Amino acid sequence: MKVISYNLRKHRAAGELIHLVERYGADALCLQEADTTDIPDEIAGLRLAESTQRNRLGLAVYYRENTFRAVDVRALALKKSLHDRVLKPAEERMLGVRLHDIDENHDVIIASFHAAPLTALNSLRRHQIRTALAELQELGEGVPAIMVGDYNYPVFKERLGQHVRDQGYELNLSDSRTYTRYRFFRGHYDFATSVGFEIDRVRTLPQGLSDHLPILVTARPAAGVRRTVEVAEVESGAA
Repeated sequence: MKVISYNLRKHRAAGELIHLVERYGADALCLQEADTTDIPDEIAGLRLAESTQRNRLGLAVYYRENTFRAVDVRALALKKSLHDRVLKPAEERMLGVRLHDIDENHDVIIASFHAAPLTALNSLRRHQIRTALAELQELGEGVPAIMVGDYNYPVFKERLGQHVRDQGYELNLSDSRTYTRYRFFRGHYDFATSVGFEIDRVRTLPQGLSDHLPILVTARPAAGVRRTVEVAEVESGAA
């Protein structure tokens, strides 16, 4: 499974999406800072599962229509920073979609996430991440899940990694930095957190019109986790 995550920088990079999906064969596409009133229902074979509605700049998740079927979706408003309260750029900062893999006959969860900006404290962002990861389990306990996006967490990532592991997830950084706009804040901003997946690679893609570089996550559900979910579903059906 290939998942692309891209912060469009106030929708400026929206024209690059068709090329990205086609060039890298994405199975899912997660967007941040998208003008959700100006995004298509379909991008190069990917179907729009859902987009946030209460954001000035929102989130969106697309999936490959001939591979997956959308089962459920959940948008989540997270604890607000002062920036959010004053400028109101984002009401909903996590959008999760549960997908059914038609050929493999199991479910996965894909989520797009956008943490509070650098004006907020790391403690607030950790609270947002913790809440978002917990909410994903409400979409399907034990279902393999990947949450990608702009975590706005360029320093003290080791502490964040431990925080994520404490919740049963793994934090994966890309192979090179993903943000280049400000000299003193360049670094890794765009991550993937996952549970029940084997992450083969997180690759930073070439820069376009955004100040963020897109990332490409290549992953597969862990065999043991997938089997456990299948057995649980069978037992639930029998009951």
